Amino acid sequence: MQAAAVDPADEPPSMLWGLDPIFSAFARLFVRDILQMTESTQVPGIYFYNLHPIYKVDVLGTVVYKRERDDFFCYGVDDGTGVINCLCWKSNLLKEAEDPNKSGTKKHSDADHGGFDPVAELKKLGQAQLKRCRLEIGELVRVRGPVKTSRQQREIMASTYYKVDDPVMAIQIAWMMEVPQLYRQFYDKRFQINAAGYSAERSINKAANIIQDFLKQKLVTKFRPYDVQDLLQPLIPSRHQAQSAEQEPVAGPSGCQQLSQLLKEVLQILQNEGVVYRKVKSQDEMYHVTTQDKDLFIAVKDIIREDSKREKYAEKGCHVLHILSAVRQRYSLNVSKAALELVLKTLECDSDIISTSDSHYIAI
Repeated sequence: MQAAAVDPADEPPSMLWGLDPIFSAFARLFVRDILQMTESTQVPGIYFYNLHPIYKVDVLGTVVYKRERDDFFCYGVDDGTGVINCLCWKSNLLKEAEDPNKSGTKKHSDADHGGFDPVAELKKLGQAQLKRCRLEIGELVRVRGPVKTSRQQREIMASTYYKVDDPVMAIQIAWMMEVPQLYRQFYDKRFQINAAGYSAERSINKAANIIQDFLKQKLVTKFRPYDVQDLLQPLIPSRHQAQSAEQEPVAGPSGCQQLSQLLKEVLQILQNEGVVYRKVKSQDEMYHVTTQDKDLFIAVKDIIREDSKREKYAEKGCHVLHILSAVRQRYSLNVSKAALELVLKTLECDSDIISTSDSHYIAI
């Protein structure tokens, strides 16, 4: 029940943390492990226990020290494995119950409420809450809340806390039996992602970024696959690297086949995002860069300018689907909606067109 140190390079990406059910739960960890958890390098305030992303915990322990301020209590909670500082904010009801100037100043007649005095009952509620929230050294407390690091000291910012009455230690015994089971079943099992799928997805995303950076830096207007294929070569492991991994040889596609498949998947992603498109689908696999296709920009502007003069579109403007249909009729059947939206966004940023409402555009 001890967390292994997490190498920052081994941290799962933040977009995948939600796949771990522990991330959205109050983790019942021992205080020792809470103090030793490694903080994420991606998002401050998130910690890792065996690669499980954790930011809120549930602790049961004994108060070993206390401090009180106007707005909060500060309790040192010891669960037998360590002591952690818990910052417990006072509720407004608790503050009013403590302040004699704010409580009990108004008198109401019992007859007005049929023998029931809501002010008196509210006062009793405040006193009960005060009794449960004001703890003394040696009393048992349960605290739930997010973990924070303040002045290089790990502490819990309590969202819920209350005194636990446990005269025969039944609650503590049940807790100490349940928590080790949670460790064995969940916490001590490292959070694992489909390594092959994650690695492949990361390679595809990296390849897409490489090609996009190249197109942007070189102001490429159109290209063929073999023009950018060599850019992805470093992403394909060589035979020498495979042999140095000290693994048994496994039958699979050659490096050339892997490169061709990676390029195919990347080009499909770029088409889906509208970054590139094929003006004419033929054996000559030519791709046009959307933001560098001046003829496409002129065609879109002309369509919006001409159709905005028609009575049907004069008030609201041309809808994006109407523009897409016109572009496909007049310019290219293969222009995607994603590519058109990229063109419209650029034209709007250049003040050539304006959007009158959601998905409607007119020329300036």
